[in-house]
Amino acid sequence: MHHRSEDDGERDCSPQYGTHYAIIVQIYQRYPGDHHIWKKRHERAMAIENRRSMTVEEYFQLEANDPETRYEYIDGHVYAMAGGTANHDTIKSNIQRTLWNLLRGSNCRVYSSDMKVYISETRYFHPDVTVTCDPRDRGRVQAIQSPRLIVEVLSPTTELTDRTWKLKNYCAHPTIEEYVLVDSQSLKIESYHKEQNRWIYEAFENTDDFTLHSFDVHFSLADAYIDVEFEKPTGGTDLLKT
Repeated sequence: MHHRSEDDGERDCSPQYGTHYAIIVQIYQRYPGDHHIWKKRHERAMAIENRRSMTVEEYFQLEANDPETRYEYIDGHVYAMAGGTANHDTIKSNIQRTLWNLLRGSNCRVYSSDMKVYISETRYFHPDVTVTCDPRDRGRVQAIQSPRLIVEVLSPTTELTDRTWKLKNYCAHPTIEEYVLVDSQSLKIESYHKEQNRWIYEAFENTDDFTLHSFDVHFSLADAYIDVEFEKPTGGTDLLKT
């Protein structure tokens, strides 16, 4: 089922839920059989996050020195990104692969959350999937400067931030034309795309084809959820596989 927002599809990109940032301070790294390594990395990240401030140059150096952990840089402070579930990672990989196939042969490039994205002079994020068509966003660059599409896969710990504070930041970015939110607990994808300086909200559910207006391409919602397993709504332990 496809829904387009009321009042002719126009939606204010400045949400009413506030602009706070839901800080995720716990790193979720799997080190089978070695709790001490996880604890050491967690304590190190906490110490970094509790620093008074950090320059952009220091932030870039931090990520270069600690490639196994991704940090987001917000107004002089860094925050370690929490890990996700198997479903979250599967959806992210599905979307990245689908976009790569759809855009193959074009001037656009699809990047994973390993790449950070320039939001402003004092903010850098790590979206789940980023697409840029700017030739300067290739090769040995450390951050994407001109993203066209941003995709975030929702999780219970980040959904509020993705829907509010990050939405506001992404919509304010001069080159971003579309922001996509993908549910990790049901077959649903939402998007905000820019049309004549307005942001249009759309929601796609179940068997819909999802349209990416920024590239004029579409794909089946089911493609985003290949090999994803959802719990039955009855609360049982059996799993449903798409």
